[in-house]
Amino acid sequence: MKIATYNVNGIRAAMGKGFMEWLTVTSPDVLCLQETKAQPDQIPSMDFSMAGYHTYMHSAEKKGYSGVAILCKQIPDIVQVGIGIPEYDREGRFLRADFGDLSVISVYHPSGTSGDQRQDFKMKWLDDFQNYINDLKHQRPNLVICGDFNICHQAIDIHDPVRNANNSGFLPEEREWIGNFLKSGFIDTFRYFNPQPHNYTWWSYRFNARANNKGWRIDYIMVADHLRERLVRSVILPEAKHSDHCPMMTEINQ
Repeated sequence: MKIATYNVNGIRAAMGKGFMEWLTVTSPDVLCLQETKAQPDQIPSMDFSMAGYHTYMHSAEKKGYSGVAILCKQIPDIVQVGIGIPEYDREGRFLRADFGDLSVISVYHPSGTSGDQRQDFKMKWLDDFQNYINDLKHQRPNLVICGDFNICHQAIDIHDPVRNANNSGFLPEEREWIGNFLKSGFIDTFRYFNPQPHNYTWWSYRFNARANNKGWRIDYIMVADHLRERLVRSVILPEAKHSDHCPMMTEINQ
């Protein structure tokens, strides 16, 4: 099973930049989207259907904001929308689809770059998300968590770790959270296969950052530890340029 994740920074904008051509050529079995920035009637489900995908979504109440979706070739056994906490579910941040023994999650962790209030919200979300996953994995142990975590884990994951040390997304407490999340029973699939530096999934639109590869690796596919033997490969796909992020893909034996 090829599982991909992609923060599209607005699905309608991405569609205008060749997203469908990329989807058709790459042909993941499951594609988790973040920052769709669209209400259900604005998501191009018909286009996806013509390409062979079923579409499931969790949109934010606020128009043009946040939102996640899952596109999949196979109809899921179960789809779970949200985590049951209204302050988060209003922002459209979590969607889960079960395929046999695998549960694939599309998640969009909050950003804290707009100020202290949102940073506090982000840290509270991270704690609540960890607790939610701790409970969920008792029922659905084979979790595949895909999404924009808005955190770089280590210095190797960011182009300038020194000057970004006090910036949201690379704060010590955020990096510690990622480390603890992995220790709770998950594998960072990209790092499992790829120890090399200079591999990023997000670049600022400013200062020609993408052309100079001055980026951050903030998008992840994390899988439960006991899926280790089923992992085939995990890659970042920087040639896809429909967003300020790029997608990544992990292959798992079913």
